[in-house]
Amino acid sequence: MTQAAIRHLREYVAIPSVNPMGRDDLPADIVGEHRYAAHLREQLRALAVDAEVIGSGGRCSVVAEVAAAGPARETVMVASHLDTVPVDGMEIDPFDPKLIGGRLHGRGSCDTKAGMAALVAALEHVLPRGTLRRNLIVVGEADEELHSVGVRDVLRHLGSRRPDWVLATEPTEMRVVHRHKGVVHIRLAASGHACHASEPELGRNAIVWLSRAAVALDELADTLARRADPDLGPPTLSIGLMRGGHAPNIVPDHAELVADRRLLPGESLDQVRTQVEDALARHALQEAVHIAACTLEKPTLGTPADHPAVVDCLHALDSVGHEALRASVAFGTDAGVFEVESVPGVVIGPGSIRRAHTSAEYVEVDQVEAMTDFFVALLSGD
Repeated sequence: MTQAAIRHLREYVAIPSVNPMGRDDLPADIVGEHRYAAHLREQLRALAVDAEVIGSGGRCSVVAEVAAAGPARETVMVASHLDTVPVDGMEIDPFDPKLIGGRLHGRGSCDTKAGMAALVAALEHVLPRGTLRRNLIVVGEADEELHSVGVRDVLRHLGSRRPDWVLATEPTEMRVVHRHKGVVHIRLAASGHACHASEPELGRNAIVWLSRAAVALDELADTLARRADPDLGPPTLSIGLMRGGHAPNIVPDHAELVADRRLLPGESLDQVRTQVEDALARHALQEAVHIAACTLEKPTLGTPADHPAVVDCLHALDSVGHEALRASVAFGTDAGVFEVESVPGVVIGPGSIRRAHTSAEYVEVDQVEAMTDFFVALLSGD
């Protein structure tokens, strides 16, 4: 099974499925999930599984539903996102998978094509033997790396045919993640008055006002750091982008920044907005700086430790001789998006998040093997 999983993974890595992330400067032949989705559809149909490609404009997802060989107590969805981040600055050929020293290199090898490769290899083992004991929904969703459009397409396609729980494949080093932080993006805009730089007193410098707002956010980040979840640590706030101005000799009339706020389970978007508004008010910035956008990019995940999704995954790991560990992580996933839609779940997959998005991304072959064995046990077990 391991050889099959690695063979599939090499095929998948060689198919570009780059999420443009809002950019328009990427080559058309590497952008979009449609090529990968079509390939998966044909692989699943070869296993006599009725698979469909949904979505539009190249941003496609694949969905397949498989009935258990006998009576099934539940329906499980396995969701493995199809998109990867862009490939700028990579040290390796992103789409030429190389097997070196027990590692498979290439864009998406870790995040998260290895999870899908392990699932397909497991299905090739389970389905011909008639040992599938759970109803299964296989999902390869588009756009996990940005807005999770694929999740919404999938749920719309399924309608009332909802699973009991979802397993999202992400690099967790084979730990069963049942809690993770959420992601909010905050955009602040500062308004000024332009004038010639030789007489700056006649204008109002938007960059200066925005810089003061950045200091206010940094103070808020310090406050947030003083309260921590025992497993997830503190909520965080980090400024990632600042831009503004037209030329050195013009006092800028506009500037903006984008900050990343990581949520703990139980925190809300409204709470985040209020905290930022209060931080601006404490520095008397509310007249010159305003919140242009405050959007929830990835919800938190908070599945109880005794939920069947957690218990069954731990049991499957243990049954194949792999260390069965629960975990919480700081990064967000589509499992949180499913939870908002009343589908609880967990996150598990081969590889480390520290390898994801890197210039020499890779996944360990032995972890792909472990994930394949895990899927066989999970799908075949009671």
